[in-house]
Amino acid sequence: MEQDYSGLLQKSLNSAQLNLLNLVREEATQRDLPLYIVGGAVRDLMLGRPVKDFDLIVEGDAIALTRALSAQHGGGVTAHTKFHTAKWFLPKELKLNHQTLDLISARSETYKHPAALPTVKLGVLADDLRRRDFTVNAMAIRLDSSHYGQLRDDFHGLEDLQNQVIRILHPRSFIEDPTRMYRAVRYEGRYGFRLAEDTLALIPEARTFIEKLSPQRIRRELDLILDEPNAASMLARLDELDLLTPIHPVLANFNRSGFATLNSDDPALQNRNSRWLLWLMHLTDQEIEFLNERLHFTAELFKILRSAAVLETNLAALIGLKPSEAVELLEGYSIKALEVISAAIPDQEIKDILTRYLTEWWHVKPKTTGHDLKKRGIPPGPKYNEVLRRLRAAWLDGEVYSEEEEKQMLEEMLKEPS
Repeated sequence: MEQDYSGLLQKSLNSAQLNLLNLVREEATQRDLPLYIVGGAVRDLMLGRPVKDFDLIVEGDAIALTRALSAQHGGGVTAHTKFHTAKWFLPKELKLNHQTLDLISARSETYKHPAALPTVKLGVLADDLRRRDFTVNAMAIRLDSSHYGQLRDDFHGLEDLQNQVIRILHPRSFIEDPTRMYRAVRYEGRYGFRLAEDTLALIPEARTFIEKLSPQRIRRELDLILDEPNAASMLARLDELDLLTPIHPVLANFNRSGFATLNSDDPALQNRNSRWLLWLMHLTDQEIEFLNERLHFTAELFKILRSAAVLETNLAALIGLKPSEAVELLEGYSIKALEVISAAIPDQEIKDILTRYLTEWWHVKPKTTGHDLKKRGIPPGPKYNEVLRRLRAAWLDGEVYSEEEEKQMLEEMLKEPS
């Protein structure tokens, strides 16, 4: 006897989500199209977790269904005929915490070779569930007609969910898509689950195919891990399973120390780029370049990582410097790198210097401007920078305390022979 989860849907989804699902459900029912909510949304429903967004699977033409919804309720449609998917850009009155809804025709996937992107063909729900990564993500709840609330669980995902197990669907799963090994660790860490023994045993054979993954695919999996609150323990688990070194040998020296600060409330540390920096700031500039060749960092992140790598080697030189000297040493570095290292570094003396630079010294400027120097008849050139730099240093080092004192110093400087 099939279990009815209509009550769970009604209880777990908010009114806006239910309203949207009902619109799609009514249209699918009129067209006699089996419609399912699948994957992560079903998993989170069963776990009693909030459902932030959801994908809908149609046994039939998802693109035609989406266009019909758009024609009736408004909003735009982007169709991807190659993948049999459509994105409905929701009209204003239907928008949730996200702007779009994805509808996907049930499909099968095959892989021409390990780590390849899949070849997609139209199929039925059984095919669509079979292509998924883990049993806990291979459940579906039917939405159309009188079948509303019926669970489809071909791979016993509910049992694995209850036993807190992450299990792949077939023995070649990791070979076909090695990113699933990183996803398995992410789910294991997020939910406090464990990898099934038969799943764990398949990692060594699949490990050699990681190098075949494109930079974008492997970096995306690492990005998603770094977005997780438990990122540090997930990275440690990847290291334990020897899933970091195959990405690039420079990751063999896993940096656990930087992640001690991840539980900090400091906003400088609570974003993806900061976590990349905390993880990799022990690497040299050259190692960052090597890793960038493998992962293709964004231009912004690459700049921050390189800045942090060079800064790390120069931090000890800050001790004993006058404020103006510290500013000259630090002003060429990325502010983001300075913020993260300042929050993470254990050396209190260096931390204090970086903090003062970020909160006080960096903002100090002389009252005199280049325009003032021009009015005095000084021709534009290197002299401007020299004068303004010396005036700023005087403010930083406590040699002047007022605008009047700065003017007196400027007069004396201008009397100096060129």
